[in-house]
Amino acid sequence: MVFSFDFKIKTVCIALALAPSLFAELRVTTADAVKSALNKPTPEYSSVARQMKVTGRVEVEATVGTDGNVETVKVMTGNPLLTNSTVNAVKRWKFTPFTQNGEPSKAIATLSFDFKP
Repeated sequence: MVFSFDFKIKTVCIALALAPSLFAELRVTTADAVKSALNKPTPEYSSVARQMKVTGRVEVEATVGTDGNVETVKVMTGNPLLTNSTVNAVKRWKFTPFTQNGEPSKAIATLSFDFKP
């Protein structure tokens, strides 16, 4: 199958034009993420962590889809006795969809949670 040179150029131009919207992810501040959160369940302080008097901060990076639902949560820092409940809670967060250039966009936000007895 032989394609003309013009066809190849047009195909590459279309692919390059679409590429930013397919792969670009918007990074939002923690403050903007919290403001946009419609539902934000608080992580549970497990009884085991409480008994062991584990305290500290857990920081996660959440990827929010174009529909406002959390797609992935990645632990950046934190005690493993505290991170599971944090990840489970953040997965249930719901956001007003973020936009970039007037179009819905995936977004990445860093969220922090402090655990104290």
